[in-house]
Amino acid sequence: MNLLVTGAAGFIGSTYVRGLLAADGPDAPHITVLDKLTYAGTLTNLPAEHPRLTFVQGDICDAELVDKLMADADQVVHFAAESHVDRSIDGAGAFVRTNVVGTQTLLDAALRHGVGPFVHVSTDEVYGSIETGSWPESHPLQPNSPYSASKASSDLLALAFHRTHGMDVRVTRCSNNYGPHQFPEKVIPLFVSNLLDGKNVPLYGDGSNVRDWLHVEDHCQGIDLVRTGGRAGEVYNIGGGTELSNKELTGLLLEACGADWERVDRVADRKGHDQRYSVDWSKIHNELGYTPKHDFTSGLADTVAWYRDNRDWWEPLKERAALESRKEQGKH
Repeated sequence: MNLLVTGAAGFIGSTYVRGLLAADGPDAPHITVLDKLTYAGTLTNLPAEHPRLTFVQGDICDAELVDKLMADADQVVHFAAESHVDRSIDGAGAFVRTNVVGTQTLLDAALRHGVGPFVHVSTDEVYGSIETGSWPESHPLQPNSPYSASKASSDLLALAFHRTHGMDVRVTRCSNNYGPHQFPEKVIPLFVSNLLDGKNVPLYGDGSNVRDWLHVEDHCQGIDLVRTGGRAGEVYNIGGGTELSNKELTGLLLEACGADWERVDRVADRKGHDQRYSVDWSKIHNELGYTPKHDFTSGLADTVAWYRDNRDWWEPLKERAALESRKEQGKH
């Protein structure tokens, strides 16, 4: 079986691919990774020499390339996306192009070649913000950032291909991921890498915003349950079961890195900052047997230790990102 995985040089996609490659057996798929290798993707995340892995550098908006790869695919897991909220606030164009047009390009090609299931990986941010309780999959989409609006649009496109064409599309929506190999612009790896370097960390507003935390390996377990056992046209929430305010998370990271609150800079709150996310993941639990396996306390400790022990992975990425940022600033 040939599995096409988009965006798998990034954090979540590479974790998913490494997990599938680690499992042998007659049903083990050959995996083709399509990744543009933007700032957030790196080949160091993948076992490039693995006999069941083929890597193709390219853009999911490249219809000719996508069609060629889709002709040889049996199934698709679609991770590729622009995903950083702050970057979407600074400029939404790349998010619309990649997340909406790119998804449409993949769907068109998958439909043309009869490929399925097509698992579209999305985010809890499409639901907006919730004061109490948790969102079921049937909750209306109310995205508040350009990033989440582009992901909501791609969700609706994917589901429309199921309803219009009968295509086997399955959508997952996850809560905040953490774990090794996460690009150090997201809060946990940013804070850990800054603290390890003796730098301060930025805390938005009063730090009261609440997120549910999901270990990346648990997320990938849920995605593969949906790929192998989910139902066509359905949405599945994937949660971690650990809700923390940003201030509480900051305290845990300071403690783990042997730092104190003097290392925290209070910064102006993000525009349109959602107060709280919380997904109801009883559907995937009841239908497919999903349960998170990672305890947050030990998972966070292991993650901090990984960044402490793998400077050679994240230091070049931070340097490259800083250089690109300076180049962009020089254009204005």
